[in-house]
Amino acid sequence: MEYDMPLYRPPSEAYSLIIQVTLGCSHNKCTFCSMYKSKKFKIKPLEVIKNEIDIFRRHYKNVDRIFLADGDALIIPMEKLRDIILYIKEVFPECERITLYGSPKSIDKKTDDELKELKELGVKMIYLGLESGNDEVLEDIKKGFNSEQLIKVGRKVKKNGIKLSATVIAGLGGTKKTHQHGVDTGKMLGAISPDYVGVLSLMVEPNTELYDLLQSGEFKVLEDKAVLQEIKEMIKNIDTNEKVVFRSNHASNYVNLKGILPEDKQRLIDEIDYYLSNLKLKREEYRRL
Repeated sequence: MEYDMPLYRPPSEAYSLIIQVTLGCSHNKCTFCSMYKSKKFKIKPLEVIKNEIDIFRRHYKNVDRIFLADGDALIIPMEKLRDIILYIKEVFPECERITLYGSPKSIDKKTDDELKELKELGVKMIYLGLESGNDEVLEDIKKGFNSEQLIKVGRKVKKNGIKLSATVIAGLGGTKKTHQHGVDTGKMLGAISPDYVGVLSLMVEPNTELYDLLQSGEFKVLEDKAVLQEIKEMIKNIDTNEKVVFRSNHASNYVNLKGILPEDKQRLIDEIDYYLSNLKLKREEYRRL
């Protein structure tokens, strides 16, 4: 079975079977992202998907976790998505967990009843890239949604019983908007209170609009110390009474932070302060991926 490359999945899906039900990303306009620039978005035909599921069944004896790729599999119309999941359950009755990427647009388009049905069908978690809680930054990166709309779709997932894993990107506002980006992103995370929050640190990639802005001097990346200070601002501004698992263990980050909010908030801030005073202990630049 050959995938249509490139293929991406969240780090937490390392042991999941990946079934490619879409190709590319339905939005594919974010200025910082090069993941799916080589692909034109497409929802694969149902019969093709079923055939690939059959092939996987012949190769794998036991599959308890399945991730639906590529970017934004949630955009698939409910009737077809239902058929895909029902066939997965028929072919892999032992599967206990189905997860997928969702965009703000695809979450917004799904009704509450449809999200509830997806939960009943076995969808355990939706991965959502929030990126920033600052409206200027969101406009700059062409996210297509403002912070109020992102809060609404994030809460919508949780309200309907599906776990939400959200990512934000430190440094995305550059040197000009670092403070606003840090503060507003923290406030947004508090308002949504995702079950899981993953912080990535910006790495500007070639073949993106942001790379062109960097080359022209219009955008300036943060130095390591400023990135840590920005993440500290995020954490300081996450005001929640709900359990939020917080991580910055992605390879793009300078330090690996792990905690559960709200109880670990001060410890996480103290850890960042320690690294700010001992920058030599951070991840070296060449080791960031």
